[in-house]
Amino acid sequence: MIRFIRGFLVILLFIIFGIGSLILSFILIPVGGIFIKGREKREYFSHFIHKLWAWYTDVLISVGLIKIEKNNVEQMKGKIIVATHPSFIDIVILIGIYDNSLCLVKKEILNNFFMKNIVKNVYIPNNVELDEFKDICKAALDDGYNIVIFPTGTRTVEGEDLKIHKGAAALQIATGADIIPVKIECDYPFLQKGKPVYDAGNRVITYAINQLKPIKLSQFSEKSEIKLRKEISDKIKSDFMS
Repeated sequence: MIRFIRGFLVILLFIIFGIGSLILSFILIPVGGIFIKGREKREYFSHFIHKLWAWYTDVLISVGLIKIEKNNVEQMKGKIIVATHPSFIDIVILIGIYDNSLCLVKKEILNNFFMKNIVKNVYIPNNVELDEFKDICKAALDDGYNIVIFPTGTRTVEGEDLKIHKGAAALQIATGADIIPVKIECDYPFLQKGKPVYDAGNRVITYAINQLKPIKLSQFSEKSEIKLRKEISDKIKSDFMS
């Protein structure tokens, strides 16, 4: 019975999230765009989404679905946040924790009816040419935003080897910004790849959010960009597996 109730709560909260995303995409952002333009528009709505997703996370906590343990979590600006990606709601949790943060999203999200308008107006799609992508990200970092990247590219499966894409490393080389690894661990396969959405177990699920030491470009002496990207990516993987 407990599993049924928890599963029902997950479905209900996903419906609420979907409705909220529709309201944000097709009412709040278009109307707000009439009065707020340019950089102020991104600044306003990125902060609004931070507050909204922090509230949504608090709801997940208050109904007893999850709890969150934060270790060494501090606010920051102008950093590249790379995070492990065990579950579907990782980005919601991270944006709810870290203000002034933009997420890098897969091009498929631009076709998502609920999220595409949010991405176009606030976040950064990865379907542009590499040089343009670097310029967009550098401008955001220079404006004080953090950029959240899941370097595995997709949700990970426990027991499988981590495959780290080199996008975060390339971005650090291009901008000089520090990389902040954030290790997300979940003690139940909740909303993980291949698992039913409604499977929330029969107990409170713990998310441990561990902010690790910064990875600075100055730590590396390699001059070849190809080799340097590999060194940085290997360091990210090592930190995630520690």
